[in-house]
Amino acid sequence: MLRKLIHELQKPHILLLKIFVKCRFLISDRLFLKYKFRILMRKALDLKSPKTYNEKLQWLKLYDRKPEYSRMVDKAEAKNYVASIIGQQHIIPTYGIWEKFDDIDFEQLPDKFVLKTTHGCGGVLICKDKSKLDIVAARKEINFSFKHNYFAYGREWPYKSVKPRIIVEEFMVDESGVELKDYKFFCFDGEPKAMFIATDRPHDTRFDFFDMDFKHLPFTNGHDNATKTIQKPQNFELMIDLARKLSKGIPHVRVDLYNINGKVYFGELTFFHWGGMVPFVPEEWDYTFGSWINLPGIKRK
Repeated sequence: MLRKLIHELQKPHILLLKIFVKCRFLISDRLFLKYKFRILMRKALDLKSPKTYNEKLQWLKLYDRKPEYSRMVDKAEAKNYVASIIGQQHIIPTYGIWEKFDDIDFEQLPDKFVLKTTHGCGGVLICKDKSKLDIVAARKEINFSFKHNYFAYGREWPYKSVKPRIIVEEFMVDESGVELKDYKFFCFDGEPKAMFIATDRPHDTRFDFFDMDFKHLPFTNGHDNATKTIQKPQNFELMIDLARKLSKGIPHVRVDLYNINGKVYFGELTFFHWGGMVPFVPEEWDYTFGSWINLPGIKRK
């Protein structure tokens, strides 16, 4: 305990953030975001005239609050929403949806599956051999995820009304045979402008950014670039087209897709990449991405 306290005192900004989060229910969304942005980004948040990508995401959290966004971030409801736009053939099959972990009938599930909570990031269990699944540990992890309020920690308000549930999906891998790479498209008013590929998860995660001609972009954001060459996926143009359809009419959303030997599947929709609290290196790319967001004419409170 003492060692942990000494470690935190050596990093006062982390200690301050923890104290601040504990008091998160006592202050307004606007003030919460301004303080948290100052702590994590080490600079003031400009909400009157935001210019960077990270600043504009905070603005959107406060002023672009369409009710349908909550359906779009619910991992169960989003499947129906997306299927209505691009078709059921792009949806990973679902084995079941439950409100409590103990309601799951594991006897009825296949040997391999993916179990996740529906109300935010995290809470994902990948089972490759059901006979080796630690049910006690799995229950503990899922129940812990149920207690996590994703709105409270980042004011990502679409999650505020999402009911925590459990969804179990088909286990899938790509051509590597060991992982399922993410292809994440940054879309602005229905137009994909950039994307990144996440590889080597979860132990040595790497992010590599590309434009829509699959030219590698020279910056990092959250993780280092991969040391290996990333190949352009099959049906890349189809992925762009699907991202375009799913992001139509939205100032900004990240459309996450999977590509398995050329067959494209929907992953999730993300409105606030990294919560808008992770720097771009070099910083000029924060301004470049920010220039692509046209803030809607919404009356500010």
